[in-house]
Amino acid sequence: MVLGVIAILSAIAMPSATKLLDRIQVRAAVTEIESVFAAARHIAIARGAQSTVQIDTVAKIISVTVGTDTVRRAQVGVEYGVSLVSNRASTVYSATGLGYGAANLSIVVRKGSALDTIVVSRLGRVRH
Repeated sequence: MVLGVIAILSAIAMPSATKLLDRIQVRAAVTEIESVFAAARHIAIARGAQSTVQIDTVAKIISVTVGTDTVRRAQVGVEYGVSLVSNRASTVYSATGLGYGAANLSIVVRKGSALDTIVVSRLGRVRH
């Protein structure tokens, strides 16, 4: 009888726990993506050169390059198990930190029923 009660309570609690874990993974991925964009902006300013943020939605990887050097790479799909959808494949930060091609850049991060959207402004600032 005790095992039956435990089984019923587990069946009730399991979907809620899964949704909570999905929200936690999405939030962690969003934080990682925001840090990649911040790093790209800071690298552009520090080096006095353009930096490019490339979004690969198939491989679920976001990388920062300066010239031909890849200076940062985040494999958010592997690390957090999320999927990415973006309306642009890349954006560029100038040596002054302003974004080129960043207007209306949005990235949707999803896992299960949990999702969050990251938006990059014309100035290259990131919000969600």
